[in-house]
Amino acid sequence: MTPGWRKPAAGIALLTAAALTAACSNGNAATNGDGAPGATISATPQAPTIKISPAEGSSNVSPDKKIVVAAAGGTLDDVIVEGADEQVEGKYNADKTRWVSKGPLKPSTDYTVTAASGVTSVTSEFRTLKPAIELAVADVTPNAKGEKLGVGAPIIVTFNQPVSDKASVERALDVDAEKPVKGAWRWINDTVVIYRTATYWPAHQKIKFTADLEGVKAGKGMYGVKDYTTTLKIGAKVISKVDVKKHMMYVYRDGKRVQTMRISAGKATTREYTTTSGVHLTMERANPVRMISPGREKDDPEYYDVMINHAVRISNSGEYVHAKDNVWAQGVRNVSHGCINSRPDQAKWFHDTMQRGDIVDVTGTDRELEWNNGWGFWQMSFTQWKKGSALNGSR
Repeated sequence: MTPGWRKPAAGIALLTAAALTAACSNGNAATNGDGAPGATISATPQAPTIKISPAEGSSNVSPDKKIVVAAAGGTLDDVIVEGADEQVEGKYNADKTRWVSKGPLKPSTDYTVTAASGVTSVTSEFRTLKPAIELAVADVTPNAKGEKLGVGAPIIVTFNQPVSDKASVERALDVDAEKPVKGAWRWINDTVVIYRTATYWPAHQKIKFTADLEGVKAGKGMYGVKDYTTTLKIGAKVISKVDVKKHMMYVYRDGKRVQTMRISAGKATTREYTTTSGVHLTMERANPVRMISPGREKDDPEYYDVMINHAVRISNSGEYVHAKDNVWAQGVRNVSHGCINSRPDQAKWFHDTMQRGDIVDVTGTDRELEWNNGWGFWQMSFTQWKKGSALNGSR
């Protein structure tokens, strides 16, 4: 036995054990002096709290503002945002304590946000602003009802307002083809943007063009107010090859030659009367077309004012493939003012079967078609074309 150590008295040990037993049986409960149980010292868990932005009752909320729902003291079980009879999509963070909306909101629209976390449920309402300037698609060309397009066809989108935030608007534009091929947008000016593919469209397919403009900020005080969707149809692959030096034109459909035409092209006595070489696109047709010599007076020997049958435009500088009754020159000499003329029956066939966006590839002259002369977009390399994108060709 260790010196100085004394065994505790039995009574003291028993009391200590009893006290410990009583403490264990009462848990965290305390007792009053008379032995009655006292108040518990354990805290009741607090209900989760939910915060919603924009705040309840907000008005004139910018459509590009995100809806944010955050929970403290719990996780979000459900978030529902409704406006204009549609639900707004959003995304939770990893631990589901935060939800953020995707994409822009609709202008001039009432929204209701309902969020739940455990026993807590919160509802908030707000309204987006009415834009000072409303942006919408004014026109998409070529896109006539039931129209089939050629494999070189561009998608030319014209807006009703000048766009300053071109990158935001371009992100809202989507081209979805059944047979996809790489392409890019190029802004021609503040109201016109054009989509061109890197190579010709694969033939015989549908292309869906969508402009998800609602709520997109396009400039100071300007927001998109209406989405736009249309389906374009690509028809046969029609490529016409014109050899000005040989005075011949060959038309191929889906790789098969379907027409051989003796032609007469520009007489090339001046630049004005020289047919342009390069990849043209068929733009429009008419029967007849009134053609007047530009910039010339009536007493000028080169002045003309004539009605021409079955004319198909291929540039903005006055070039057409059209009918002409000068069969003596066709296949022999170039005598026109720059147009490509052919035998009336063959010109009618070409007129009747053309699709806007068909290829007319002209060779044999020293005047190049400018890329912005009509639909001469294929005259520009795709690398250069992409530089006109507000997104630098990337999506």
